[in-house]
Amino acid sequence: MARQFACDASTTVQTKAGKLRGFMLDGTYIFQGIKYADAKRFQAPTPVKPWDGVKDALSYGYVCPLMRQDVPNGELMVPHRYWPMDENCQYLNIWTQALDPEAKKPVMVWLHGGGFFAGSSIEQVAYDGTNLCETGDVVVVSLNHRLNILGYLNLSGYGEKYARSANAGTADMVEALRWIRDNIAQFGGDPDNVTLFGQSGGGMKVTVLMQTPEADGLFHKGIIESGVLDKFGNPEKTDPKPVVEALLKELGLTADEIEKLETIPYADLAKAYNKVAPALEKAGEYVGTSPVADDYYLGDPREVGFRDHAKTIPLIVGTVFGEFAFGPGVEDKDQLPKEKIREMLEKKYGDHAQKLIPLFEKAYPDKNLCDLLVLDALFRVPSSDYILKRSAHKEAPVYSYIFAYEFPFEGGKPAWHCSEIPFVFHNTDKVAVCNIPGVSDRLEERMSGAWIAFARYGNPNIPGLPCWPASTPEDEATMIFDRTCQVRHNFDHELLKVLMETNPGLPPFDGEDEEEIMLH
Repeated sequence: MARQFACDASTTVQTKAGKLRGFMLDGTYIFQGIKYADAKRFQAPTPVKPWDGVKDALSYGYVCPLMRQDVPNGELMVPHRYWPMDENCQYLNIWTQALDPEAKKPVMVWLHGGGFFAGSSIEQVAYDGTNLCETGDVVVVSLNHRLNILGYLNLSGYGEKYARSANAGTADMVEALRWIRDNIAQFGGDPDNVTLFGQSGGGMKVTVLMQTPEADGLFHKGIIESGVLDKFGNPEKTDPKPVVEALLKELGLTADEIEKLETIPYADLAKAYNKVAPALEKAGEYVGTSPVADDYYLGDPREVGFRDHAKTIPLIVGTVFGEFAFGPGVEDKDQLPKEKIREMLEKKYGDHAQKLIPLFEKAYPDKNLCDLLVLDALFRVPSSDYILKRSAHKEAPVYSYIFAYEFPFEGGKPAWHCSEIPFVFHNTDKVAVCNIPGVSDRLEERMSGAWIAFARYGNPNIPGLPCWPASTPEDEATMIFDRTCQVRHNFDHELLKVLMETNPGLPPFDGEDEEEIMLH
């Protein structure tokens, strides 16, 4: 049966800068590749200039160039899309059910993963906003912004025009939020009900924008999915001179020629940076590619405290069961003798295994003991700490969750980094490995429904889920999203304390860049 399609005057919208034409498919209006800002390299973004006539918004815009070539890998677990790159990448996309300025539908703005280093608004197949828009009757927005050295290399000491260079990528996001404030009503959205949600680096961007005064009033709620991690955020050293001087030297330039960095082909700039940065990073020096606290971004709230405005933002904060569970699973784990599993655990955890086993069985009584091999603490512990510190402020609630679904793959694979995204976007139909009839569809309805309810009301409670209270400093009330959803109270704190005593580190990645793989 043919689908309903339109691309004409009925799908054309008047924005502040000019008219945009999108298209309609089966009742959903889609606008792709809307330019929300322009920017010169290393400089602050500026609003787009007005235009005459009608511009098409029918193709996704450029994505930010990467520092190195993407390598297709793990596509069954996290299917990707690859797209033309250009540093002129300030584009956003919109999905909506109405082009009525009076509709005032909740607006959900997706911030993509990849750290502050890589990724894009369409990188993952599961980022498509159609199903979330249709099922939740919300306006979904996703956006691209500058990344890596284009978005986060501090050149502020070399001239006033570079004052925002250390956080230019964040300034892009702020400019996108301004565009949304000024225009989203024309797309049926409510500019006074905007929720930021993002996973991994996207979750980190939510925390950064909460600490960025220029973003105040541009969003009203936040969802942080696997977005709190101790390794990233505030580097111990912030002096940009070593990396900038090394970069200039590698390119045969002097400090007086700093402006030539604006025009050097990006490929040459990236090649030079990739050559000089690793040694400096190993020595603990600042190398850019992530936000640095200054007068624009005020720093990690776990270290410097939550700003007064940030205390008023309702939050959902959570992680997945096995963030680094990308490697091969344990086949036939349900048939393994417990003695064999204990041997595997002792090999990984040494003397700590005997303490961990009963604590794991208490925290996760329905899980196979093998799953302790991939249980995450590196995201879960700082996320729990973030919830603890944020919940001490009573101005707005913070809700805790863990996504603990076991996928029908390799004998039952625990949830890995990014694996909750199809459930949030109601896109399990697009990611084959998610699907268990009668199970994944029910979990998708519950998780996506909770996110939608939170975006609409600031409260994630919906029929079909047990009562999900906000957390307090004394009680982390964690919703476990699994075959059976349940709320547990401080249920894994003792387990995590012992797990951290094993001094877990990032897993090996066969020599590839840890940051890019983990957050991309």
